[in-house]
Amino acid sequence: VHLIQVVDVMVDVRRLSYKKVRNSSSKNNGSVKKGGDQVVVYQNDMELGDGGGGDAAAVEKSFAKGTKLAGVLGGALVDNDDTNNKKLDLTYRLESMGCQMNLADSERIEGQLMSLGIRPLGEDELVLNDDEEEILGSELNVGEGVSIKEVKRRKREKRKPDVIVLNTCSIRDHAEQKVYSYLGPHAKRKRAGEDITIIVAGCVAQQEGQSLLRRIPEIDLVMGPQYANRISDLLEDVANGNQVVATEASHIMEDSTKPRRGSDVCAWVNVIYGCNERCTYCIVPTTRGVEQSRPVESIVDEVKKLVESGYKEVTLLGQNIDAYGRDMLPKRKFSDLLRIVGGVDGLERLRFVTSHPRYMSLGVVDAVAETPTACEYFHVPFQSGSNDILKAMGRGHTREKFLGIVDRIRQRLPDAAITADVIVGFPGETEQDFQDTLDLMETVVFDNVNTAAYSPRPNTPASTWENQLSEEVKQDRLQRINELNLRHASERRARMMGRVVEVLVEERNVKVPTQVMGRTRHGYIVYCEGDIGQLRGKLVNVKVEKCQRYYLAGSIVDEEES
Repeated sequence: VHLIQVVDVMVDVRRLSYKKVRNSSSKNNGSVKKGGDQVVVYQNDMELGDGGGGDAAAVEKSFAKGTKLAGVLGGALVDNDDTNNKKLDLTYRLESMGCQMNLADSERIEGQLMSLGIRPLGEDELVLNDDEEEILGSELNVGEGVSIKEVKRRKREKRKPDVIVLNTCSIRDHAEQKVYSYLGPHAKRKRAGEDITIIVAGCVAQQEGQSLLRRIPEIDLVMGPQYANRISDLLEDVANGNQVVATEASHIMEDSTKPRRGSDVCAWVNVIYGCNERCTYCIVPTTRGVEQSRPVESIVDEVKKLVESGYKEVTLLGQNIDAYGRDMLPKRKFSDLLRIVGGVDGLERLRFVTSHPRYMSLGVVDAVAETPTACEYFHVPFQSGSNDILKAMGRGHTREKFLGIVDRIRQRLPDAAITADVIVGFPGETEQDFQDTLDLMETVVFDNVNTAAYSPRPNTPASTWENQLSEEVKQDRLQRINELNLRHASERRARMMGRVVEVLVEERNVKVPTQVMGRTRHGYIVYCEGDIGQLRGKLVNVKVEKCQRYYLAGSIVDEEES
């Protein structure tokens, strides 16, 4: 097994570890020995071990060449290990955690996997014998031996994926523990000798890097977010029997493969990657790297292709979207990009997240007001209503700057929806600081606020400070701010009672199959009676007859009634 540290897959690959053997006279930790020696994998002269007493021989075998993954990447059409030359069928399952950026990355990862011939595993797929697969794959009922009816009646074990991808998030506390817990059963399969490829992607992968392999050496690939569209390159090394760590800073290239979109109506489009801010509580700059803006032409081309494919709504994504273009020569403005993308023929709706009060210009508000496709919706995290806490956070803006942005939005778009993020219980936060936050919320009356109690994140300055608050104080403040948030959310939606609103229908209401679900331009969820087969992707007028905290309900009306 080789461990490969990827510096940049297009430039250089450094092999940083190698196989060593240790004399069997050392203490036996329960691993398997070969010829009197214990198989140990070293990483930069640092022992990885075999995953806590597992079968080292099975782990070693699971990394050997000749796997199904190697066959797929090599263009194999049949399984060479199968005497009947059965067609090679490789499946994957992807679990995505965290923000919209992670969801967009997951779509790109899935697109790459499918371009390699690896398909998503169905929820109810069963393990079948060869004769049963042949029967079920035939249009004829053979009439002899085992019938199709009999095969379907048999109780079978659910099929397990050949490739596991966990796209991780490191924002919340205990993120690493969740990763280890999720991967446990899959690592056990690998230790038992099953042919399975395990991939950890996203922010925890970037944060932990090689240490993930020390904890779970069954992992094949550890890759940061900047490699989401290069997974096919990295899997080539995995297929050759190597473990790969790709966490070094890298220029994010344009992806020629088509993402596997999670919706047929709404799509995410990345416009800027990374973040150059250094908020004292935030791990994002460490996990997602420096800011890299995509060319305007590439963004517009992607949006045009989405519209041609039938998509009605596009959300532009960026960790700090207002910084778009400042890394370019000549510099570009996000407000200009909004106008350009909003002018794409056939696009019905345009949204964007996430704004930063430090960089959000009043020109962005003007661009939304003057671009018909741009929705009247702004997500602008304020994080705290106290200037002292904002300074300690390193936010680079004040309470007054944030309220000035809100005033501009209310002047140009009086009915616009404004949502935000806030952290309570930050180190050193006094009761007065917390009251300043509640006061800001009372002043603005947000449509929704994503609330969180502060949790120390690795490699952030605030995590080392001594003025940490107790969990009791943090939970108390979280409860109080949530109560205020729920009241405001109810008030904001209550104003919609009796209105006729434009709704873009997205999906069926999973709880009431006769209803469809869509969103207003404000981003409010709306339920109404309708046939999803006829209405998906359509703009309909709905008269609001019920207002709840986080959704509206009503009936579709004709244009004349609206």
